[in-house]
Formats: sequence, C-alpha cells, structure tokens
Amino acid sequence: MSMGGVYRAPSMGSVPALRLSRIAAIPFAPVLLVQGKRLRRETPKLPDAALPWSGSEAGPSALRLLVLGDSTAAGVGAATQDEALPGNLARELSARWSRGVEWTALGENGATARDLVERFLPVALEETYDFVFLSIGANDALDLRSRSAFGRDIRTLLTALRSRNPDAQLMMSSLPAFFRFVLLPNPLRWNLYLHSQNLETEARRIVAQFPGVIMSPAPPPYTDGFFATDLFHPSASGYKDWARFAIDDAFEKGQLA
Repeated sequence: MSMGGVYRAPSMGSVPALRLSRIAAIPFAPVLLVQGKRLRRETPKLPDAALPWSGSEAGPSALRLLVLGDSTAAGVGAATQDEALPGNLARELSARWSRGVEWTALGENGATARDLVERFLPVALEETYDFVFLSIGANDALDLRSRSAFGRDIRTLLTALRSRNPDAQLMMSSLPAFFRFVLLPNPLRWNLYLHSQNLETEARRIVAQFPGVIMSPAPPPYTDGFFATDLFHPSASGYKDWARFAIDDAFEKGQLA
C-alpha cells in the first residue's frame, strides 16, 4: 500500500506480467527503498546454527545428503543444524527409506545463486552425494536479480551437481511465500513476492530439463510457530514442517520411490 492507501496485490496468473516484475517495482522505488532500509535496521540478526554442520541418522546403507544454499542451509533460526533443515531432512529420508543418512550443510546467510556458483559449488563438488537439497533464491529476489541471471546460475549449479553425482536425487526448494510474511510491509511484500515468482518460474523451467531433478511446490500456509523470533527465518519447528512437506509431497507424487 502507499502511505495511507490500499495496495492491490499484482496478478500472478500471467507469465508475461511476471517477467516484468523488476519494471513493476519502479513506481514504488522510493517507498521500497525506505521500507527495505527500515526492515534491515529493525529486524533482529539471528546467528547461524551452531557447529557442527554435519551429522548422521543411524541405519543401514547410509545415504549421503548435502543441503546447499543460503541462510536456510546455514540453519539461521535454529540452535543446531540437527534442529534445522539438514537434520530434519535426514530424519524424513531415513524414515521413508529405512536407511541411515550422513548429512552435510554448506552455504551462507545472505547467499545468492551467484554466491553458490562462485564460492560454494567448488566445495560441494569435492565429495559425492546420494541426495542434494538446494535452497536458494530468496536473496536473489531481495536483490531484484534478473530472471536471466538467476536462471543461468541455477543451470550452472544443476549441471555441475548432476555431473558430479550422476545417480543422485536432486531437489530444489520453492522460493518463500513472501506474501505471507507479516514482517514485510506493502508494497514491499507484494513486489518481493511478484519478483520471487518470476525467478521461481524460470527455475521450474530449468529444473524440468534435468532428469532426476525435482522442485517442491509452493508451501502451504505457514503454521503457528513456523517463524523464528525475527519473523523471517524458520524456527526449529518451521524447519521440521518444511522438511516433512517437501519429502511427503515428493513421495506422494511418485517423484521419490
């Protein structure tokens, strides 16, 4: 909304409209700038999850899991990585496949897809994995990165990860449902959501071109307690919900067997 006015959410039904998401933000630029600065100044800065960033779930024939990405790979919002995305994904996979899981997290708070390509992909390629979960895109949306630049980075990541792990299952998470982030004021909230959908549409187009690579659907409404104290990152409970939703959905659709 403008100051004192009513802001109407942009339509998500048109792909051409999504492609113009950065242009759509221009009329709101002065307000977005003020709101963005205030958000960064007033939002609590939560730490990464404590070390170690690796662990295991007991069981036979342990599969190797890599969680690669931004603050959600870094476990921001949870005390430990076991309580964050890696540990919860490991428990879901272990329960589904009756196997052990050895998991590793790699990433950084604030990372974009370009950061992963330049700084974290070489490390990710040093080892091989059976399952790779890629959580990236939120900061690309926040930075209003272009659809084409984001798409190039996603393609680079998936090409390299598939080449290094030819038999692995690769899963990319959907981008956050920013329109449900009560922390974000409008018009920042809806412009951010519009642009995130632009980026996600491109990511889905690219993911569909890679055999054995899947992407989670948009998340259901966030539950009470999903968010950490900063109202932006998941809490330990939120990471548990996220991991269960992502793995359950993939199994129900027959994407994982």
